[in-house]
Amino acid sequence: MAPRVPAKGNQAAEPMLSAGPNVEIEKKLAELRAEVEKSSDYVGDQFATEARAMHVGDKEHRPIYGEATKEDAKSLVEDGVPVAPLPFVPRRNS
Repeated sequence: MAPRVPAKGNQAAEPMLSAGPNVEIEKKLAELRAEVEKSSDYVGDQFATEARAMHVGDKEHRPIYGEATKEDAKSLVEDGVPVAPLPFVPRRNS
């Protein structure tokens, strides 16, 4: 793939991204985060274990969120466990 270079040295390249943050998107992401945190249990790095246990019936189903490695997430998807990535990093609960 060739780099995007202007034809002449005195021409500025067009900006690829907007100059400032998109406040509307940030607001929607904050609302999504608040809803997930309010309606789900944070299980931290035990997400894959908890999700799999609920999927096979070893634990009662409940909404959860947490963190998983790429390998664990791929394994969950391959095994048919209904999971989806969140568009934000969970806050660490102490």
